[in-house]
Amino acid sequence: MFLTIRDNVNKLLEKAGAVSMFSAFSECTGDSWQMMACVDRLVELGEIKEVPRGEDCPGQYRIFVKPGE
Repeated sequence: MFLTIRDNVNKLLEKAGAVSMFSAFSECTGDSWQMMACVDRLVELGEIKEVPRGEDCPGQYRIFVKPGE
């Protein structure tokens, strides 16, 4: 699951420059909490960074970009 999500995130970042949480796991099936945890792990590893959108932004609508952008 993690590798599928990581590959999809990288593909979407190359295509659009940013990816939403919902789009990040659009190619994967399974428990949505586990899929969101995979995206959060990508943030922890420094492969992507979250664009700040405020505290009341629902988790599935979070946006991510490559580090340094």
